[in-house]
Amino acid sequence: VAIGATIVKGFQTALSEGGKLQQSYGGLETIYGDAAEAAKKYAAEAAQAGISANDYAEQAVSFGASLKQAFEGDTTKAVEAANTAIMDMADNSAKMGTDITAVQTAYQGFAKQNYTMLDNLKLGYGGTKTEMERLLKDAEKLSGVKYDINNLGDVYDAIHVIQGDLGLTGVAAQEASETFTGSLGAMKASAQNFLATLSTGGDVSGPLTQLITSVGNFLFNNLVPMLTNIVAAIPPTLSALFTTL
Repeated sequence: VAIGATIVKGFQTALSEGGKLQQSYGGLETIYGDAAEAAKKYAAEAAQAGISANDYAEQAVSFGASLKQAFEGDTTKAVEAANTAIMDMADNSAKMGTDITAVQTAYQGFAKQNYTMLDNLKLGYGGTKTEMERLLKDAEKLSGVKYDINNLGDVYDAIHVIQGDLGLTGVAAQEASETFTGSLGAMKASAQNFLATLSTGGDVSGPLTQLITSVGNFLFNNLVPMLTNIVAAIPPTLSALFTTL
């Protein structure tokens, strides 16, 4: 009965993940047109930073129309800008410890020219339009590029420059490889991608390899070393305890 229930649960999860991925990928195709395949490729690779393909696609869709407008309909540039923004969000959350939802909400607000949540990014700027303008000027000093606050692509690019100057770029992928929490997130994202691919009829070889790699990294490079440290610390801890008593 337990095995049967587990199998049923597995089927339900696979169907759920597949359904969500179908819907979000459909959104990518609607927004980005011919460039949607590039967006899907980025989505599949995002698990390395702890982001599932579905979560990635949902974010790319949420501000895709505004990015298309910013790049005058150039969907290829819009896809690249969306990818940079999504990776920046993950890096910011990983480094600053902010809940990823708060960071995503801030980015979605920028797409509507709402800057009240700029301080969610913890980059040293308050939640006002004036502070966003100050961020753009600071980014211009670093990059030599003139940024327009009315252009979402410029806003996202300026944030990327500031985060790069603070050493945030690539942090999420690094933590997904080297830390317990990060590797656990990467493993979960890989599992979601694998289940979604199973139910949508895609090629499972890539997601399966990604899942096995992430599981191995979590177990042998992060979990086991931490457990070893705990076991090794028990004798000296007990000795110190008895000495103190």
